Amino acid sequence: MSEKIERRDFVRTIGLAAGATVALRHNVHGNIIGSNSQINIGCIGVGGRGTSVMKWAMEAGKTTHPNKIVAVCDTYQKRVNNAQKISGAEMGTLDYREVLARKDIDAVIIATPDHWHAPIAIEAMRAGKDVYLEKPMTRTVEEAKRVYEVTKATGKILQVGSQTTSSDQWWKARKAIEDGMIGQLLMSQGSYHRNSIEGEWNWPIDQNAGPNGKGEDYIDWKMWLGNAPKRNFDADRFFRFRKFWDYSGGIATDLFYHVVAPLNICWGEPQFPYKVTASGGIYVFKDSREVPDTFHLIAEFPKGHSLILSSSMANGQHIPGLIRGHEGTIMMVPDGRFEGRVSHITVTPEKLAQKKFAEKWGTSEVQLTTETRENHMENWLRCIKSREKPNLDALTAYKAMTTIGMAVQSYREGRVLYFNEATQRVTDKPLESANVKA
Repeated sequence: MSEKIERRDFVRTIGLAAGATVALRHNVHGNIIGSNSQINIGCIGVGGRGTSVMKWAMEAGKTTHPNKIVAVCDTYQKRVNNAQKISGAEMGTLDYREVLARKDIDAVIIATPDHWHAPIAIEAMRAGKDVYLEKPMTRTVEEAKRVYEVTKATGKILQVGSQTTSSDQWWKARKAIEDGMIGQLLMSQGSYHRNSIEGEWNWPIDQNAGPNGKGEDYIDWKMWLGNAPKRNFDADRFFRFRKFWDYSGGIATDLFYHVVAPLNICWGEPQFPYKVTASGGIYVFKDSREVPDTFHLIAEFPKGHSLILSSSMANGQHIPGLIRGHEGTIMMVPDGRFEGRVSHITVTPEKLAQKKFAEKWGTSEVQLTTETRENHMENWLRCIKSREKPNLDALTAYKAMTTIGMAVQSYREGRVLYFNEATQRVTDKPLESANVKA
């Protein structure tokens, strides 16, 4: 396991993942965890976000969800050392396969760059581990499909780490729509805007770090690249990977996942899109980045409603996040920030439905107060023991990723794309109109 990994091993890993089906059931082994027993966790990817999630799990372990960080892994030795010091993990490694090989590990947290999400998640579930997979679920639609298939085949608990989906407002909105408070669903809108001095994703670079670094400065660049195109070491790509298509979908995968995933909860059931288009460009931050600094998405769904998302990394002013129906509107987040819990959501009837609304609900406008719920990490840890479906399960995450992945593809290819739900394939050919509810 400690030998230097060869590139063909990664190709083989991806191939195995692509062919994963229900036949995998006989390969799956895992510990049976009692309601009061400790969950042993391995953390794969312990940069800034990965370390934060690791600490979050440790904090949950001090209360009602006993757990222990047994192993930590990253391709950068400095990060391994730091995570091991914080967690007290007995194992620190540059090779994630050493973590998955441990029989005493029940679950893993995966917080690697996006291009590694699918391969490691699939291998982890095949090795009998439950998975907390940081957002985005994957880098592409096809990868998301494979992760979902393996989750279904293995029966493992997979929670995708868009933590806002465990906040109460989405579930309150879902109930409001189910109760008919806004009538027929028409359109959802949201945004994600930032305007940092450095330009988004230009995180600090450790100048001494690299494949030739000594001690804690060592980076296993070949391991980090995985199945991505082979390149010489580039610190900009390693430390600022979200700027490059090989490892990320930019705004769409980094930020829009926090909007599309919770909206799939609001709609009552997760939905594949019917039609997706995207536009934007690199308007301000003309550095080495390949992904746009300004990006917009429009999606249509077979049940007869649309989604409109706006974003820019060069202007910080959001648009309100809301859901429109024929008879009313749910104001979710007035400032547009799809992050964390809000104190309430507001349901306002349209003029044509005001009388009916007041008769049914006793007021001209309704504020639905949100409640405190278990957080995303607590939900995952509890579901590991109960085997219940977590808040952002694999199917919901896959359907959200389909909209986002298609938007990235649409932008890069400059064309409108369609999703055939029967075949679960992306195509550039319009489907029969009968597939879309009038």
